[in-house]
Amino acid sequence: MSKILSGKKVHYTDLNARQKENYNFQKFAGKLADYGYNCIRLNDDWQGADFIACHIDGDEFLKVQLKGRFSIAKKYVGKNIYIAFIDTDESYYIYPHDETVRKIFSLDKVENTDSWKNTGAYDWPHLPNWAITLLRPHKMKTRRRRT
Repeated sequence: MSKILSGKKVHYTDLNARQKENYNFQKFAGKLADYGYNCIRLNDDWQGADFIACHIDGDEFLKVQLKGRFSIAKKYVGKNIYIAFIDTDESYYIYPHDETVRKIFSLDKVENTDSWKNTGAYDWPHLPNWAITLLRPHKMKTRRRRT
């Protein structure tokens, strides 16, 4: 009997890093389809992106970097990148990196930390309250499919 028919789901925590990235891509591609996007997986992080989301209107193309958590990094600055992650409560977020960095800096949350200064990156394992408010406009709403 197939694993689908037996109802046996995989546990995210049992996946290796590459499998988690593939899993997250598939989950996001499905969510973005509800908003009219077709997603194309990239093999080599082209211009910092893990995938391209193309809208059905033919006018919008998003370069998207998948992350396991809320993150910012100097290496994405100026690349017109969107960051996508699934929070621990199964909330889906996709946000414009540079705009979000500017907002975080205006809150004086990261810019002077050793992590940002020395490694050029910062992430949060759990979303602090201020970040939930900041990311609220970038949280994807769950839609039910009509049959």
